[in-house]
Amino acid sequence: MTSKPSEAGGRDFPKIPMLPVLPSSVFPGPQADSEADSYSVTAFAEVLDRATRAMIARGTLGISPSALARAYLDWALHLAISPGKQCRLTEKAWTKLLRLSRFASVCAATGGDGDACIEPLPQDHRFDHPGWKAFPFNLYSQNFLLTQQWWFNAMTGVRGVSAHHERVVDFATRQFLDLFSPSNFLASNPEVLERTMQESGMNLFRGASHFWEDVDRHARQLPPAGAEEFVVGEDLAATPGKVVFRNKLIELIQYEPVTANVRPEPIIITPAWIMKYYILDLSPQNSLVKYLVEQGYTVFMISWKNPGRDDRDLGMADYRKLGVEAALDVALTITGAKQAHMAGYCLGGTLLSIALAGLMHNGDRRVASLSLFAAQTDFTEAGELTLFIDESEVSFLEDMMWEQGFLDTRHMAGAFQLLRSNDLIWSRAVREYLLGERAPLFDLMAWNADGTRMPYKMHSEYLTGLFLHNDFAEGRWKVDDVPVSVEDIQVPVFAVGTEHDHVAPWKSVFKICHLADSEVTFVLTSGGHNAGIVSEPGHAHRHYRIMTTPEHDGYMDADTWQELALFCEGSWWEAWVDWLDKRSGKPVEVPPLANAEAGFPALGAAPGTYVMMT
Repeated sequence: MTSKPSEAGGRDFPKIPMLPVLPSSVFPGPQADSEADSYSVTAFAEVLDRATRAMIARGTLGISPSALARAYLDWALHLAISPGKQCRLTEKAWTKLLRLSRFASVCAATGGDGDACIEPLPQDHRFDHPGWKAFPFNLYSQNFLLTQQWWFNAMTGVRGVSAHHERVVDFATRQFLDLFSPSNFLASNPEVLERTMQESGMNLFRGASHFWEDVDRHARQLPPAGAEEFVVGEDLAATPGKVVFRNKLIELIQYEPVTANVRPEPIIITPAWIMKYYILDLSPQNSLVKYLVEQGYTVFMISWKNPGRDDRDLGMADYRKLGVEAALDVALTITGAKQAHMAGYCLGGTLLSIALAGLMHNGDRRVASLSLFAAQTDFTEAGELTLFIDESEVSFLEDMMWEQGFLDTRHMAGAFQLLRSNDLIWSRAVREYLLGERAPLFDLMAWNADGTRMPYKMHSEYLTGLFLHNDFAEGRWKVDDVPVSVEDIQVPVFAVGTEHDHVAPWKSVFKICHLADSEVTFVLTSGGHNAGIVSEPGHAHRHYRIMTTPEHDGYMDADTWQELALFCEGSWWEAWVDWLDKRSGKPVEVPPLANAEAGFPALGAAPGTYVMMT
């Protein structure tokens, strides 16, 4: 359901379809009054329902209570009719209790030494400190880990529970249990107690100071402490360039060349609008933009506007036309090139794939290649973000966005933090508030704190069409009223996935290898969704795997690909530039920076004005 601002400029109301007007001969008398009452009641009921759900959503961080309750009810009802599963859980509970009792007895007899009943998962570093091996702290940690393992067994493997509901109840239960981890409390954390004794409690004093500073900054919607040391345009997003185009949705930046000649095909980069573009132009030493310019390419970057209430009706089609397609038109006009290389990151890569499929479906051949960084085209296995996405959850988010016109950046940040709550919430709280250590901010963290909003209509279409229904991969997504699919993409593709991506799992990104009707070079790099992409040459401990799948090649699953792909040390940026060089023309004279004669004068220096919007 769409909506528009009222003419008086007050609260927005949804459009309610009018009931058909029947002739007065059918219902003589008070027909008009009856219609007016019906419409008023319908409109009021619609607004009341949406406002109520929006109010609830603000208190639940956008998580639908009904969706969560339905998942737990599905689990509980199926467990209730599974006596065999109940027996196994009872047996596991007694076994774990006996193991813990035996462990406690050994520790009591030996003064703390004893073989652990259970080891933490490799990614769980809460109990790494040597103090957790001493009694009674080893008993605390073993009790917690055994309890956590039992609840995992209880929440999974119940016959008849839907896969989605199983993931939801397992995730939600894990979040609840993590709240009570002994590492989170002063009295049960040996590292915190040791530090408190050493510093006579000054660590707790510093921690309290950090806590109240964070509360104050959150209340005033300020960035985290230390972010002020990273100034956009000076420390970040500092590669020289000019804004050469602006509309109501984007500014297009063209970067100054640093080589005598450049490749004839410019590179146009489409970042996600869930983030500021300068993750790809961070500090000078790890700027992908700067690296590409130094390799002899003319680079254009889309900088998205941070939308507000007035932009609530901007949809995916607007982002495609005013963003990707407008950037392509302007870049080719300024440079005089016949084709361009196009690259997209995260959600920007998904939008770029849709736009390119539409262009190629209509015979447009102005794109020479497509590069995708941690971008999905198939959403059937889209990772833990799908925990928050079903029909109930999407309608709940829609009502929240309907009231304010956009999805606030804090709700998105909260969702991403929940996916890695141990690292991003609890471990951080222990470090900063109990140990009193404030980790210095670095450029990627400063960028991460500079969030953006997403318009109501666009985000609703994105969640419904892609996450819920997977319309693009299955050929139902429409570009200008014509269905398109990934198969319409018929240019060479360079796709990058990252090993530890919680947002776009690499096996989901990998699916373009058998969806696109073209040659696909796939790269699997070390790191996560952000750090794996910002992987400049010379960065220590970086590696990647790479292999090209020929056009019309047979199906290969992700695990087989991983076994066969070439393992390389270093940065995938170098492999990408080598791939681009082979698909580019010979170097030519540098094109103009902006082109006033063609109607695109320089509008200001990079990074522009849209990136500064809060």
